[in-house]
Amino acid sequence: MTRAVLRSTGRYFPSRVVPNSYFYEELGLETSEEWIRARTGIITRHMVDREAGEATAHMCTEAAKQALERAGVAAEDVDGIICATNTPDFVFPATGCLIQKNLGATGAFGWDVQAACSGFLYALAQGVGMIKAGISKRLLICGGDTMSSVLDYTDRNTCIIFGDGAGAFLIEAAEEGEEVEGEFLDFCLHADGRGAEFLHMPGGGSLNPSSHATVDAGMHFVHQDGRTVFKHAVKRMADVLQELIQKAGLTGADIALFVPHQANKRIVDACAKRLGMEDSKVMLTLPQWANTTAGTIPTSFDLAIEQGRLKKGDYVVLATFGAGFTWGASLIRW
Repeated sequence: MTRAVLRSTGRYFPSRVVPNSYFYEELGLETSEEWIRARTGIITRHMVDREAGEATAHMCTEAAKQALERAGVAAEDVDGIICATNTPDFVFPATGCLIQKNLGATGAFGWDVQAACSGFLYALAQGVGMIKAGISKRLLICGGDTMSSVLDYTDRNTCIIFGDGAGAFLIEAAEEGEEVEGEFLDFCLHADGRGAEFLHMPGGGSLNPSSHATVDAGMHFVHQDGRTVFKHAVKRMADVLQELIQKAGLTGADIALFVPHQANKRIVDACAKRLGMEDSKVMLTLPQWANTTAGTIPTSFDLAIEQGRLKKGDYVVLATFGAGFTWGASLIRW
């Protein structure tokens, strides 16, 4: 079977930086710097400029351009684009098709994957599987969200958590015996639909199509039972990491870098502690970027590479948890 490797990465964040003070000074929410930092670990986040036409497709396109440029690969040489997002520009067509148009990737297919905060890892597994099966040779896997478009800015429990941003992986086939960096070794993916009610957006789909009634009822915003989500996220992420590591015959001590979904610092800390990982092995971008949903893993990994946190032969684990409930992990050898 063909090997699948990470060729390059890219990221994009809107220029507008929003500090925690925005919520209590400008919006007048009953919260504070201390309250937000203590419960989430977030200091700032980025938000799109809608007047400038920024949305998910634009952010993913910019991240993909950076990945292509770093690899020295032309858009015309990409076989396909898989975009993970919960906030597409439109219900249809797929954001992947819009990215394909923006890039001028005339020979590429394009589609979307929706698995909430786990979306990027699900899309990545799909792309890696296609390469290993010989269906494609080079793919762009994008993950991005414009969460500012689906937040209730009167609800301090949700609106403080999220930010806007996007990341991209350029993955490709490698021959057996070829010297490579960033080889995808394994994935573990799970879901439990019984958790759907605890983190969801009830309006806008075919069950509750958009209407004056659904808008008035606030059904087009993120709804979350924070305590339940926190409890499940810690357990599921830690469990799937152990499953992945044990399958490979490794231990937590063998992992050089842990790149988690950036939902909440307490969740990240709890997972790292359960696996016996030192703080120096954990990639944390939550303070400056917040939770960009499908964008957290590719943007965080991109920054880790930029900071030189990996050396040849290192094992990297990616892990996530999101609405659905969905969760998963991936093992990479650098």
